[in-house]
Amino acid sequence: MATTLGNIQQVRARIARACDDAKRPVQSVTLLCVSKTFGPDAVREAHAAGERRFGENYVQEALDKIAALADLRPGIEWHLIGPLQGNKTRAVAEQFDWVHSIDRLKVAQRLSAQRPPGLPPLQVCLQVNISGEASKSGLAPHEVPAVAAAVAALPRLRLRGLMAIPEPAGDLAAQRVPHRALRALLERLRAGGLELDTLSMGMSADLEAAILEGATLVRVGSAIFGRRGGVTPLP
Repeated sequence: MATTLGNIQQVRARIARACDDAKRPVQSVTLLCVSKTFGPDAVREAHAAGERRFGENYVQEALDKIAALADLRPGIEWHLIGPLQGNKTRAVAEQFDWVHSIDRLKVAQRLSAQRPPGLPPLQVCLQVNISGEASKSGLAPHEVPAVAAAVAALPRLRLRGLMAIPEPAGDLAAQRVPHRALRALLERLRAGGLELDTLSMGMSADLEAAILEGATLVRVGSAIFGRRGGVTPLP
Protein backbone atom coordinates (compact mmCIF):
# COMPACT_ATOMS: atom_id res chain seq x y z
CA MET A 1 0.00 0.00 0.00
CA ALA A 2 2.70 2.47 0.93
CA THR A 3 4.53 1.92 -2.35
CA THR A 4 1.43 2.38 -4.48
CA LEU A 5 0.33 5.42 -2.50
CA GLY A 6 3.82 6.91 -2.71
CA ASN A 7 3.98 6.36 -6.46
CA ILE A 8 0.58 7.96 -6.96
CA GLN A 9 1.64 10.94 -4.88
CA GLN A 10 4.77 11.32 -7.02
CA VAL A 11 2.75 11.17 -10.24
CA ARG A 12 0.25 13.70 -8.93
CA ALA A 13 3.14 15.98 -7.99
CA ARG A 14 4.48 15.70 -11.55
CA ILE A 15 1.06 16.56 -12.91
CA ALA A 16 0.82 19.57 -10.58
CA ARG A 17 4.25 20.87 -11.62
CA ALA A 18 3.43 20.44 -15.30
CA CYS A 19 0.13 22.25 -14.86
CA ASP A 20 1.94 25.06 -13.07
CA ASP A 21 4.43 25.31 -15.95
CA ALA A 22 1.54 25.36 -18.44
CA LYS A 23 -0.38 27.91 -16.33
CA ARG A 24 -3.31 25.53 -16.12
CA PRO A 25 -5.38 24.50 -13.09
CA VAL A 26 -4.41 21.07 -11.86
CA GLN A 27 -8.09 20.12 -11.97
CA SER A 28 -7.94 20.36 -15.76
CA VAL A 29 -5.95 17.10 -15.98
CA THR A 30 -7.39 13.69 -15.09
CA LEU A 31 -5.13 10.81 -14.07
CA LEU A 32 -5.97 7.41 -15.57
CA CYS A 33 -4.16 4.57 -13.79
CA VAL A 34 -3.17 1.99 -16.40
CA SER A 35 -3.56 -1.32 -14.62
CA LYS A 36 -3.02 -3.69 -17.55
CA THR A 37 -1.06 -6.85 -16.60
CA PHE A 38 -1.50 -6.05 -12.91
CA GLY A 39 -4.06 -7.98 -10.90
CA PRO A 40 -7.12 -6.94 -8.93
CA ASP A 41 -5.08 -6.44 -5.75
CA ALA A 42 -3.05 -3.69 -7.43
CA VAL A 43 -6.26 -1.93 -8.46
CA ARG A 44 -7.60 -2.26 -4.92
CA GLU A 45 -4.46 -0.60 -3.56
CA ALA A 46 -4.76 2.30 -5.98
CA HIS A 47 -8.47 2.57 -5.23
CA ALA A 48 -7.70 2.71 -1.51
CA ALA A 49 -5.25 5.52 -2.30
CA GLY A 50 -8.09 7.51 -3.85
CA GLU A 51 -7.95 6.59 -7.53
CA ARG A 52 -11.17 5.79 -9.38
CA ARG A 53 -10.22 5.59 -13.06
CA PHE A 54 -8.42 2.56 -14.47
CA GLY A 55 -7.25 1.77 -17.99
CA GLU A 56 -6.98 -1.67 -19.53
CA ASN A 57 -5.54 -2.83 -22.86
CA TYR A 58 -6.80 -6.38 -23.15
CA VAL A 59 -10.51 -7.07 -23.12
CA GLN A 60 -10.54 -10.52 -21.53
CA GLU A 61 -8.04 -9.57 -18.83
CA ALA A 62 -10.13 -6.51 -18.09
CA LEU A 63 -13.39 -8.45 -17.91
CA ASP A 64 -11.87 -10.87 -15.41
CA LYS A 65 -10.66 -7.94 -13.33
CA ILE A 66 -13.99 -6.14 -13.48
CA ALA A 67 -15.70 -9.30 -12.21
CA ALA A 68 -13.16 -9.72 -9.40
CA LEU A 69 -13.70 -6.11 -8.34
CA ALA A 70 -17.49 -6.09 -8.65
CA ASP A 71 -17.80 -4.87 -5.06
CA LEU A 72 -16.14 -1.58 -6.07
CA ARG A 73 -18.70 -0.84 -8.78
CA PRO A 74 -20.10 1.75 -9.47
CA GLY A 75 -17.27 3.72 -7.87
CA ILE A 76 -14.75 2.77 -10.58
CA GLU A 77 -14.56 3.99 -14.16
CA TRP A 78 -13.19 1.35 -16.52
CA HIS A 79 -11.45 2.66 -19.65
CA LEU A 80 -10.44 0.49 -22.59
CA ILE A 81 -7.28 1.97 -24.08
CA GLY A 82 -6.11 -0.95 -26.23
CA PRO A 83 -7.17 -2.19 -29.68
CA LEU A 84 -10.73 -3.43 -29.95
CA GLN A 85 -11.68 -6.24 -32.31
CA GLY A 86 -15.17 -6.41 -33.71
CA ASN A 87 -15.96 -9.69 -31.96
CA LYS A 88 -15.29 -8.13 -28.54
CA THR A 89 -17.51 -5.09 -28.85
CA ARG A 90 -20.58 -6.48 -27.04
CA ALA A 91 -18.71 -7.20 -23.81
CA VAL A 92 -17.02 -3.80 -23.95
CA ALA A 93 -20.32 -2.02 -24.63
CA GLU A 94 -21.83 -3.76 -21.62
CA GLN A 95 -18.97 -3.46 -19.12
CA PHE A 96 -16.84 -0.37 -19.82
CA ASP A 97 -17.42 3.33 -19.21
CA TRP A 98 -14.93 4.68 -21.76
CA VAL A 99 -13.27 3.45 -24.96
CA HIS A 100 -10.26 5.49 -26.11
CA SER A 101 -9.24 3.35 -29.07
CA ILE A 102 -11.94 3.78 -31.74
CA ASP A 103 -10.11 3.58 -35.06
CA ARG A 104 -12.90 2.36 -37.38
CA LEU A 105 -16.44 3.58 -37.83
CA LYS A 106 -17.68 -0.03 -37.90
CA VAL A 107 -16.43 -0.62 -34.35
CA ALA A 108 -18.20 2.52 -33.13
CA GLN A 109 -21.41 1.42 -34.85
CA ARG A 110 -21.26 -1.96 -33.11
CA LEU A 111 -20.65 -0.35 -29.73
CA SER A 112 -23.59 1.98 -30.31
CA ALA A 113 -25.91 -0.88 -31.23
CA GLN A 114 -24.76 -3.03 -28.31
CA ARG A 115 -24.68 -0.43 -25.51
CA PRO A 116 -27.50 -1.39 -23.11
CA PRO A 117 -30.20 1.31 -23.05
CA GLY A 118 -30.20 1.29 -19.23
CA LEU A 119 -26.59 2.47 -19.04
CA PRO A 120 -25.30 6.02 -19.58
CA PRO A 121 -23.84 6.71 -23.02
CA LEU A 122 -20.47 5.07 -23.61
CA GLN A 123 -17.79 7.77 -23.60
CA VAL A 124 -15.46 7.37 -26.60
CA CYS A 125 -12.36 8.87 -28.17
CA LEU A 126 -10.94 8.38 -31.64
CA GLN A 127 -7.42 6.98 -31.70
CA VAL A 128 -5.15 8.90 -34.05
CA ASN A 129 -1.87 7.58 -35.42
CA ILE A 130 -0.37 11.00 -34.96
CA SER A 131 3.24 9.95 -35.66
CA GLY A 132 2.37 7.89 -38.75
CA GLU A 133 3.97 4.71 -37.43
CA ALA A 134 3.25 1.57 -39.42
CA SER A 135 3.15 -0.50 -36.23
CA LYS A 136 0.56 1.69 -34.48
CA SER A 137 -3.22 1.50 -34.60
CA GLY A 138 -5.23 4.61 -35.24
CA LEU A 139 -6.77 6.81 -37.87
CA ALA A 140 -4.57 8.92 -40.09
CA PRO A 141 -5.13 12.59 -39.24
CA HIS A 142 -6.83 13.30 -42.57
CA GLU A 143 -9.38 10.54 -41.86
CA VAL A 144 -10.45 11.94 -38.52
CA PRO A 145 -12.97 14.67 -39.47
CA ALA A 146 -15.29 12.38 -41.43
CA VAL A 147 -15.14 9.58 -38.85
CA ALA A 148 -15.62 12.01 -35.98
CA ALA A 149 -18.76 13.46 -37.55
CA ALA A 150 -20.19 9.99 -38.10
CA VAL A 151 -19.37 8.75 -34.59
CA ALA A 152 -20.76 11.89 -32.98
CA ALA A 153 -24.13 11.15 -34.61
CA LEU A 154 -24.42 7.61 -33.21
CA PRO A 155 -26.90 6.92 -30.39
CA ARG A 156 -25.76 5.66 -26.98
CA LEU A 157 -22.23 6.96 -27.57
CA ARG A 158 -20.74 10.31 -26.64
CA LEU A 159 -17.69 11.35 -28.62
CA ARG A 160 -15.40 13.11 -26.15
CA GLY A 161 -12.21 13.72 -28.11
CA LEU A 162 -8.99 12.21 -29.40
CA MET A 163 -6.36 9.78 -28.13
CA ALA A 164 -2.83 9.12 -29.36
CA ILE A 165 0.28 7.15 -28.45
CA PRO A 166 3.05 9.22 -30.07
CA GLU A 167 6.37 7.79 -31.13
CA PRO A 168 8.85 8.00 -28.23
CA ALA A 169 11.13 11.04 -28.30
CA GLY A 170 14.23 11.86 -26.34
CA ASP A 171 13.63 15.33 -24.98
CA LEU A 172 10.79 17.59 -23.95
CA ALA A 173 10.81 19.71 -27.10
CA ALA A 174 10.61 16.66 -29.36
CA GLN A 175 7.94 15.07 -27.18
CA ARG A 176 5.75 18.16 -27.50
CA VAL A 177 5.56 18.05 -31.31
CA PRO A 178 3.06 15.18 -31.78
CA HIS A 179 1.02 16.27 -28.80
CA ARG A 180 0.78 19.75 -30.33
CA ALA A 181 -0.40 18.19 -33.59
CA LEU A 182 -3.13 16.24 -31.82
CA ARG A 183 -4.30 19.37 -30.02
CA ALA A 184 -4.44 21.26 -33.31
CA LEU A 185 -6.54 18.47 -34.82
CA LEU A 186 -8.97 18.62 -31.89
CA GLU A 187 -9.23 22.38 -32.30
CA ARG A 188 -10.11 21.95 -35.99
CA LEU A 189 -12.87 19.52 -35.06
CA ARG A 190 -14.21 21.97 -32.51
CA ALA A 191 -14.14 24.75 -35.09
CA GLY A 192 -16.20 22.47 -37.31
CA GLY A 193 -18.95 22.30 -34.70
CA LEU A 194 -18.14 19.18 -32.65
CA GLU A 195 -18.37 19.60 -28.87
CA LEU A 196 -15.22 17.82 -27.71
CA ASP A 197 -13.39 18.19 -24.41
CA THR A 198 -10.85 15.38 -24.15
CA LEU A 199 -7.24 14.99 -25.24
CA SER A 200 -6.12 11.56 -24.01
CA MET A 201 -2.36 11.79 -24.40
CA GLY A 202 0.72 11.49 -22.25
CA MET A 203 2.08 8.50 -20.35
CA SER A 204 4.70 7.86 -17.67
CA ALA A 205 7.60 9.07 -19.84
CA ASP A 206 6.02 12.12 -21.47
CA LEU A 207 3.13 13.37 -19.38
CA GLU A 208 4.81 16.77 -18.88
CA ALA A 209 5.02 17.38 -22.63
CA ALA A 210 1.42 16.29 -23.07
CA ILE A 211 0.14 18.60 -20.34
CA LEU A 212 2.08 21.53 -21.78
CA GLU A 213 0.25 20.88 -25.06
CA GLY A 214 -3.22 20.61 -23.56
CA ALA A 215 -3.74 17.02 -22.42
CA THR A 216 -6.87 16.64 -20.32
CA LEU A 217 -6.25 12.97 -19.44
CA VAL A 218 -2.89 11.26 -18.94
CA ARG A 219 -2.56 7.47 -18.96
CA VAL A 220 0.04 6.38 -16.39
CA GLY A 221 0.97 2.77 -15.67
CA SER A 222 4.59 2.00 -14.87
CA ALA A 223 5.15 5.10 -12.74
CA ILE A 224 2.32 3.91 -10.49
CA PHE A 225 2.36 0.12 -10.58
CA GLY A 226 5.95 -0.58 -11.62
CA ARG A 227 7.43 -2.22 -14.66
CA ARG A 228 5.10 -4.66 -16.33
CA GLY A 229 5.97 -8.22 -15.48
CA GLY A 230 7.30 -7.21 -12.09
CA VAL A 231 6.38 -5.22 -9.03
CA THR A 232 9.41 -2.94 -8.72
CA PRO A 233 8.22 0.67 -9.09
CA LEU A 234 10.09 3.07 -11.27
CA PRO A 235 12.15 5.68 -9.41
